[in-house]
Formats: sequence, structure tokens, C-alpha cells
Amino acid sequence: MSKDRLLWLVLIALGVGLGVFVVHLALSDPGAVSDGDGGRSLVHNVALLAILVASAVLFRRLKPGHILKRLTIWVAIGAVLVLAYSFRHDASDLANRLMAEVMPSRGMVMDGEVSFREHRGGHFIIDADVDGVTVQFLVDTGASDVTLAPRDARRLGFDLDRLTYDRTYRTANGIVKGAPVRLHSLKVGHIVLSDVKASVNSVDMNRSLLGMSFLSRLSSFEVADGTLTLRP
Repeated sequence: MSKDRLLWLVLIALGVGLGVFVVHLALSDPGAVSDGDGGRSLVHNVALLAILVASAVLFRRLKPGHILKRLTIWVAIGAVLVLAYSFRHDASDLANRLMAEVMPSRGMVMDGEVSFREHRGGHFIIDADVDGVTVQFLVDTGASDVTLAPRDARRLGFDLDRLTYDRTYRTANGIVKGAPVRLHSLKVGHIVLSDVKASVNSVDMNRSLLGMSFLSRLSSFEVADGTLTLRP
């Protein structure tokens, strides 16, 4: 048997195998063959590929060896793309883990939960989106409300001179006054709460505090093994 004839048989076998694979998909899982949204189906794409290969053979008179070589390259590229698509979620989880280690305050979203690694000093620092502005909070379960540092309140558009500081809070540094305000939205990871009670502290603070007016509205939160986990 000549070399060209053997290569032609290999190409025919590949074509038959591909056809059997497509038929099997169509019978076992129609959704894998067609996207169901008016998009091109797998059968359509395979037919297009077959036409292109046939055209190359007829009009360019490629030798079977050249066809097999180029077909192998395209099959390898397709396999790599399929594998990359299949592991896209694992890659996303790995990226989230790396970001959580490098920037603990951004947290890691997984299985509907948001978790944060313990910061230096045993505290938990969280980056949150407050009305479209990123604010860094220190988690404080002893604070009844979300407490904004004056500089963060200014960034959020509050006029500190027009606020009424009529709330009294007992803190580790003594008694301080706060002005009640409302936050339209407070987002941590994928957790979004609207109309959150807060107050603006009358004196400067190192960081704003994420208190119970946010935490108590979650389904649960816990600290274990140096990790804070928030559940919506």
C-alpha cells in the first residue's frame, strides 16, 4: 500500500470518526450540538470545516501528508481552546485566591460567601463599595453602626458642617459624638445591602468601622482559623 493511499485512509477514518462523534452528541445531548439561541450549531461548524478542507484538496491539490499535518495543527489548537474553556472556573478561583493573598482587604468570593484573611494585628480590613466610592473598613463587631471617618464621609459627599452630631458612642478611646446618616448602598464582594444605617464620627479616625448595622443584616458571619466569612 502506497504512502499516499494510507494517508487518505487516515483522513477518511478521521472524517468518519468526527461524523460519529457529532451524531452521538446530537442524540445524547442536543444542547451540546446547538446553543439554542439562534447561534451556529456544532454540525454547522463541522460542515463548514469539511467544506474548507475539501476545497483545499480540490483547488490547491494539496497532498494528503500536507492535509493531515495542517489538520493535526488545527485539531491541537482546538483541543487547547476546549481545555482552556473547560478549566476557566478553576483558573478564576486560582486568580481569586492569589488576589486574596496579595490584597487581603479585597477578599475572596467562593460558593456564595466572601472571606477575608486576618490582617496584621489580628484585625480584618475590608474594601467596600459605598455609593460608588471605595472605602476601607475595619471590621468592628462592637460598633452598633457603620461608622465613617470624617475624611471618608467627605469623599462620599457629606457636608460635615451641616450634620447633627447628636449620637453618643462609648469607644475604647472614650465617649465620642456621631451624626446619623444613611448609605444608599454598601457592597462587599457580591453582597449588596441598601439603605444602611451609619454615622459620621465627630473626630478623626484611622479607618471607618464596619459595624453591626451591616453585619447583622447578613444571614451569618463567622471567624475561624484566621478567616472572616460573610454570608449574604
